[in-house]
Amino acid sequence: MTDAVGSIDTPDAQDEVSESKKRARKGGKRAKKGPLKRLATFYRQIIAELRKVVWPSRNQLTSYTTVVIFFVAIMIALVTVIDYGLNHAAKYVFG
Repeated sequence: MTDAVGSIDTPDAQDEVSESKKRARKGGKRAKKGPLKRLATFYRQIIAELRKVVWPSRNQLTSYTTVVIFFVAIMIALVTVIDYGLNHAAKYVFG
């Protein structure tokens, strides 16, 4: 039985080459650098990623904050009402 690539029973030639490359490479780039250089590289990458971020304007930030505060207030009111109702239901059932 064969598929589009070749026989199912025999591996492809490119698979054998990639496996031998994986075995030959031990640590890659990380093994060559010390822990302080890796830490410095990590922080440089963090700064580079933060520069890519599209920061919200003051108006957007104000509206997002207002929406979050409004949503949290609604959720607090909802949980309070449910808690109050369950409290009274428990007092009614258990005396």
